[in-house]
Amino acid sequence: MSVLSQEDINNVTSGKDTTTTGQEDDTTKIPLATNIGKTASTNLSDLDRDLGFILDIPLQISVELGRTSMLISDLLRLGQGSVVELRKPAGEPMEIFVNGKLFARGEAVVVNEKFGVRLSEVIAPGERIKTLG
Repeated sequence: MSVLSQEDINNVTSGKDTTTTGQEDDTTKIPLATNIGKTASTNLSDLDRDLGFILDIPLQISVELGRTSMLISDLLRLGQGSVVELRKPAGEPMEIFVNGKLFARGEAVVVNEKFGVRLSEVIAPGERIKTLG
């Protein structure tokens, strides 16, 4: 598991385009958030180059703070200033979904007055594949 430091977050928001995963090998360079939605240009292995055609496919990413259920009558009584209590206890990590599938968990951060999520746990690829079936 890798956690971004404040310096990493500042680099992302200032436009610096890559970071390394801590190893000096060029094949470990990964694009940061500033490259999302742009053509990915990284040092890729032969296998990654063969898969390069999928790198520009857009993905829907959502972050879930929590869930609850309520009766229609309770929903209709909600108004400005109402509070909806969620089932998730305070302090538990939020869940990050990619195209509706759980990908990671993390904590809320503020970067340049915008919300973000610092990943604290990335779901293992094997577990993610099990949810596809």
